[in-house]
Amino acid sequence: MTSEWWRTAAIYQIYPRSFADANGDGMGDLAGISSRLPALAELGIDAIWLSPFQTSPQRDGGYDVADYCDVDPLFGTLADFDAMLAEAHERGIRVIIDLVPNHSSSDHPWFQAALAAPEGSAERGRYLFRDGTGENGELPPNNWESVFGGRAWTRVTEPDGTPGQWYLHLFDSSQPDFDWSNEEVREEFRRILRFWLDRGVDGFRVDVAHGLVKADGLPDYTPPADGGSMGGAAGLEGLLEGALDELPSAPYWAQDGVHEIYRDWRSLLNEYEGDRILAAEAWVDPLPRTALWVRPDEMHQAFNFAYLETPWKADALRTVIDDSLATFASVGAPSTWVLSNHDVVRHASRLALTAENPQGHGIGPKSKGLPIAELGLRRARAATALMLALPGSAYIYQGEELGLPEVIGLPDDARQDPTWFRTNGERYGRDGCRVPLPWEGDAPSYGFGPSDASWLPQPAEWATLARDRQSGVEGSTLELYKSALALRKQHALGAGTLEWLDAEALGVDGSSAADVVAFRNGAVTVIGNTGSEPVALPESLGATVLLASGPLGSADGARLLPADTTVWLSA
Repeated sequence: MTSEWWRTAAIYQIYPRSFADANGDGMGDLAGISSRLPALAELGIDAIWLSPFQTSPQRDGGYDVADYCDVDPLFGTLADFDAMLAEAHERGIRVIIDLVPNHSSSDHPWFQAALAAPEGSAERGRYLFRDGTGENGELPPNNWESVFGGRAWTRVTEPDGTPGQWYLHLFDSSQPDFDWSNEEVREEFRRILRFWLDRGVDGFRVDVAHGLVKADGLPDYTPPADGGSMGGAAGLEGLLEGALDELPSAPYWAQDGVHEIYRDWRSLLNEYEGDRILAAEAWVDPLPRTALWVRPDEMHQAFNFAYLETPWKADALRTVIDDSLATFASVGAPSTWVLSNHDVVRHASRLALTAENPQGHGIGPKSKGLPIAELGLRRARAATALMLALPGSAYIYQGEELGLPEVIGLPDDARQDPTWFRTNGERYGRDGCRVPLPWEGDAPSYGFGPSDASWLPQPAEWATLARDRQSGVEGSTLELYKSALALRKQHALGAGTLEWLDAEALGVDGSSAADVVAFRNGAVTVIGNTGSEPVALPESLGATVLLASGPLGSADGARLLPADTTVWLSA
C-alpha cells in the first residue's frame, strides 16, 4: 500500500444501518458489511468510511454515541468489527470510521452522571450547563437555535424535582454538547482515538469538525437571512492574503480554538505506522477557510461541500474546481470531491430539482420543484464521470453506483430523522437518502437481508436498480462506476494535473461553448456538456472514447455529445 494513499483515494461511504443485514432483523450490521466486501473490491474503491456503529440509542442514526469504544448490539460485536477490518485489509481496502466529538448521547454515562450531580460539579463541567435567564431562569441562556430546528437548549429537572440549569445541544436534545475547554474531555478523546488506532483502523472521519469549541461567553447570535453561517466572501486572492480574519462566524462554528485540538490529534496519529488519517466534515465557507482544517499539522482531508453544492452549470463548475485545487494546494493538501452522502439529497435527484432545497431539509411528496427521475439520473452519471476524472481524492456514497434516487414517498409514520419531528414535519430530513440498499432484485428486502425486514421501507423500483440487475450489463450505472474507477486508477488521474481546454478554441460551436466543461488530466481529455443541446465533439481530440456517461450521438459524420453527458477521450 503506497504512502500518502489518501491524496488520491476513492473512498466509499457505508451507512451501516442501510448497507447489508446479515441476521434478518431489518438493520444493517458489521457481518453484513463483511459479506459484501467482495462487491466493493470489484467496484474498485481504495477505502471505506463507516458511519457510526458504536453503542447508541439511535435517536439520530448513531450520531448520538453512548459508548465510543464498543459496538452497538444492533450492528454486532467488537469481534465482528475486528473480522470486518481484517477482511477489508486482506482485500487491500482501508477502513475509516466515524468519530463524533462535538456531542455525546444523553444516555452516555458522563451525561447521566451530570444530571445526577449538582450545579458547578466536575460531572457537569464536561458539558455546557448554564443558568437560565429571566426572573427565575425560565428562559434559555442565549438565543441559539438547533441545527435540527427549535431551541439549542433544554432545561433539566434537578434531582430534588425543581427546574434547574439548561444544557446546550446544537443538534437534538438527546445530543448534549461537550465542553472542549475541559481537559478531561480532551484526554478522553485521546483515549478513544488510541483504542481504535490500536485495533488497526486507518483513520477517522470527524463529524461536525467545525464545531466543538464555542466562543467565550456564549453570546447571542442570529444567523443571516440567507441561512449562511460564515458571512460574505471576498475573492479567492483576497482571502488567501488574510481577509479571512474579517469574516464573521457563528459563535458555535469555526472557532480558532478548534485547530489546537486537531494539531494534538495529528501528533497522536503520527505515532502510528501506516498513514492513519483525519478527514474533516467541516461545513465552512468560503473554501480558504475550509483549508485551515488541512494545514500540514492538522487534518489530512476536508470534505469539499462547496463542490457538492455547486449546480450542474459549466461556469459554476469551472470556478469551484479552480478554487478548490488552488486553495487546498496552498496548504499542501489534496482537494476532495463529493456529490452525495448520508446528510444530503442524493445527487441523482438533487441535480434535477427545480426549487431551492437547503441542506438537511430533504424532499418529500409535498416539496416544491420535485425532480424528473430520468433527468436526474442522466445528470448524476455525467457529474460523477466529471468528478472521477479530477485530481485528488473522491468520495462515493453507498448506492450512488446503482443510480439510486432519493426516496421521496416515505410514509410519514416511517420517518425517523429528528429533523422531521423537531420541525413538526416542515422539513422531511434525511431519511430519503438512507433507505436500505438493493442487492438482488428478486430477493426478500431486495437482498438487503435474508428477510423482508427493512428499518425504512424500500420502494418497488429497487427491484430494477438492484446490483444483480446491473452487474455485467453494458451501459448500467454500476458498470459506469466500475469503468470510471478502473480508468481513474490506470491513468493515475487522482495524482494528475488539470489543464483547462477552451471549448470554443477546440471547435465547439460558440453558442454551446459556454455549457461545456473541458479539461485534460494527463493522457485523458474530459468534456462535459451541462447544456440542453448536443454539441459536436471536435475531430482534433482523437477517436478513442474511454468512457461516456451516456450514449453518444452522430450527425453528418460528426460525433455528438448529448445534453447532460460527459465523455473521456484518449488525449
